[in-house]
Amino acid sequence: MSYQALYRVWRPRNFEDVVGQTHITRTLQNAIEQDKFSHAYLFSGPRGTGKTSAAKIFAKAVNCEKSPAKEPCNECDACLGIQDGSISDVIEIDAASNNGVEQIREIRDKVKYAPSAVPYKVYIIDEVHMLSMGAFNALLKTLEEPPSHVIFILATTEPHKIPLTIISRCQRFDFKRISQQSMVERMVTITEAEDIAIAREALEIVALTAEGGMRDALSLLDQAISYSEEEVTIDDVLAVTGSVSQAKLAEVIQALNAQDVKSALSAVDDLIQQGKDPGRFVFDLIYYLRDLLLYQTAPDLEHHLERAIPDDTFRELSSQLTADWIQKAIRELNQCQQEMKWTTSPKVFIEIAMLNMVEVSTPAQTGAPVNSEAINQLSQKISELEKELTGLKQNGVAAQEGPKPKPKRTPARSGRKGYNIPYERIRQVLNEASKEEIKNVQGKWADFMEALKRNNAPAHATLLNSKPRAASPKALVLAFRYEIHCSLALEHQSTIEPLLTEFIGKPLSIIPIPEQNWQELREEYVRTQKPASGDAGEGDDETEASSSSEEEPLISEARKLVGDDLIEVQD
Repeated sequence: MSYQALYRVWRPRNFEDVVGQTHITRTLQNAIEQDKFSHAYLFSGPRGTGKTSAAKIFAKAVNCEKSPAKEPCNECDACLGIQDGSISDVIEIDAASNNGVEQIREIRDKVKYAPSAVPYKVYIIDEVHMLSMGAFNALLKTLEEPPSHVIFILATTEPHKIPLTIISRCQRFDFKRISQQSMVERMVTITEAEDIAIAREALEIVALTAEGGMRDALSLLDQAISYSEEEVTIDDVLAVTGSVSQAKLAEVIQALNAQDVKSALSAVDDLIQQGKDPGRFVFDLIYYLRDLLLYQTAPDLEHHLERAIPDDTFRELSSQLTADWIQKAIRELNQCQQEMKWTTSPKVFIEIAMLNMVEVSTPAQTGAPVNSEAINQLSQKISELEKELTGLKQNGVAAQEGPKPKPKRTPARSGRKGYNIPYERIRQVLNEASKEEIKNVQGKWADFMEALKRNNAPAHATLLNSKPRAASPKALVLAFRYEIHCSLALEHQSTIEPLLTEFIGKPLSIIPIPEQNWQELREEYVRTQKPASGDAGEGDDETEASSSSEEEPLISEARKLVGDDLIEVQD
């Protein structure tokens, strides 16, 4: 095969070629030059950021005939042999397919033999998190005290899956995502050397799509070169990556800002018909709005823009949109992005998000005409009440015939009819609640959510926006951001409650309530109930307003006259 992929041809051969990881390459270079390198290393980080390449360069550098030196010479027999894989003393192992105890025992038996061609045996174990627990245990002793001629380099994208006993025996280096600017500069060098005509704007789109991985960027660049004719254009890159042009993004945002829902939805429909990835479209839209917000705040930071090129349209949009609208739009799109993960109809959620963005774009929507007669009647009623209150304040309140029970005010229900809030059940939970119960739930909530995510992803998605608010020995009150999630939570009740029982250690039934209604109910409870030794049994640290044992007669009479809705008590 005569042709090789760009990421293979341009794989780093020196530490200097490893893009965006200076904090690691400099440390390794100094350790090699001073002959103070360790017997075991752990390279962790996202895919395509240079972990395996750095491991191979390290193997060449310690075995180079000109060592100790900061860079391998890539000319001696040792460097050339390690580069083409002909030297058997540098062993690359894929842990995904060699993850058993037998393979690790084989390594453990062979490490005691001296290298045959170079000073050091180097074992590079890629995707080491795929090893079984038995294999990790077999590796432990060898990893801690290997022979002086052996070096282990473990590479992984998921370091949290590696036992701490393994991590503690290694020097750990965390590779970070490569910045967009660094990737563009590297691709400029490659395209110039390969004599490929491509616009810098096209390279910036490739870099953004790669999301911090150099290998992904070069693979996308390879695709764009194959797709194009003589010159790689922006349209070629957009077609290959599924991204949306900046002009189209600006057109959609202008339509939303101008309340032109038809144009915005038509543009989305056209993009979907063209085969554009809906997820990529929302991603691009979020980053374009982010760049607008950044440019508004600090126009001098043009080089920090990640998705936008500051042309005339971009600058015009920056002056038209308010920072508040941009922030609300980003939140709405982020919510859309989360909901799209669990649906087969992403277009619907994009359209809903855009309708919501149009609603928040105008500070005050024009409502129904105001009834002036109703306002006059209300003003007259308020005047009469003020006179009565003034008279009560001057003359005092007449003695009551007998104590009357104070009626409980039921908080206003949500306008939607999908979910009936069980207020009495929640009041009963509050009467039996304690801080110990809710703290027990909160302490195990993160582990419970992680287990729920593995067992039932839709149920986990439903509980993402919930918060444990109060707990009794038998029930847990969960407050949700939206009322619809309360109904969804009950649909998954048969999954949630048994799993929650496993973590808490006793059966708990969940009682959903929208956050707004919870706040109202909580205020009513605090106001009407005398807290028992300050133990409210709620999950947050908000300061509880202690209701006094006796209410002033003036306030009591005012409550009787006008009700709780119109009363506001201030010190």
